[in-house]
Amino acid sequence: MNGRAHGRDAVAFQGRVETPSIDSAALADNRLGDPTTREIPVYLPPGWDTPGAAFPVVYLLTGFTGRGQKFLETHPWHKGVALRYDELVAAGTAPPAILVMPDCFTRMGGSQYVNSSYMGRYEDHLVDELVPFVDERYPTLVGRRGVMGKSSGGYGAMRLSMLHPDVFPAAASISGDCHFEYGYAPEFLAGLRGLESAGGDPAAFLEAFFEDPKLDGDGHAVINLLAMSACYSPNPDSELGFDLPIELGTGRRLHDVWDRWLTFDPVQLIEKHADAWRKLDWLHLECGKRDEFHLQFGLRILRERLLALDVPHEYEEFEGGHFGIDARYLELLPRMIAALVPNQV
Repeated sequence: MNGRAHGRDAVAFQGRVETPSIDSAALADNRLGDPTTREIPVYLPPGWDTPGAAFPVVYLLTGFTGRGQKFLETHPWHKGVALRYDELVAAGTAPPAILVMPDCFTRMGGSQYVNSSYMGRYEDHLVDELVPFVDERYPTLVGRRGVMGKSSGGYGAMRLSMLHPDVFPAAASISGDCHFEYGYAPEFLAGLRGLESAGGDPAAFLEAFFEDPKLDGDGHAVINLLAMSACYSPNPDSELGFDLPIELGTGRRLHDVWDRWLTFDPVQLIEKHADAWRKLDWLHLECGKRDEFHLQFGLRILRERLLALDVPHEYEEFEGGHFGIDARYLELLPRMIAALVPNQV
């Protein structure tokens, strides 16, 4: 891991944004050939350099096709999450915290923050590399970390906090992927249709996509099918490097592969990891009432499981769909930070 860091837009922020880079061993030898050196934006609140100061840390996870850098927009007409949070802190209406914005982007659009023999070990990168890197470099409050994200980032927040509650004792999912039967399966045939329109060969589609990534028409459904397969059903012995959950040509569900996907579904995971979520200081789950990927219905099923298992949590359905909802981060950040440091807010 190297120590290079650069400040960013010093005039725009009351606090400071640095963009250190980290060399990842966990991402080495990924089949996509994605870079193992990643730039990690870090927001530091006003007073971060005061002797003896220490702050809770919130890891912000982007959705599919996003990178951590997306949170740094400083254009006056469409400010990003980091700058809008900085303004709240400077005004005294939000408590201060360090924000970390990981770059877990891949050539296929994302990693779901999981370990995959095809994509790379992104879970290990976050937990075993990035967390200690941040703790060693910045004035963090020991053990006071939260993880928050939207869409695929919300999925990452759920799964990472289930598997690593001692690392992330607070978690918030905004429209996170859950109940895969509702969230993913309805798009399978659109993905197959788009794949056939491009010649029917997944490998050829990917080769063309890497040269000219287009998401119009059925393009998003195709890359979503292929990328999620690379995350949830990698297979180093197959020609593609992963297995599809449907049969080419007919779209029939391949249940042995689908069953592998379901081991990643929060609705299934909670049966084994309810105790982990009971350990959390704060758990918040929410979705828009008009979510275009039907995630509100999957989240309701997850909530039923949580109530049956007596897992403490906050649940909310807000007005809106799946897109243009970054304001939800600003709504939840103060609540997460208050849960992490209840005696200091």
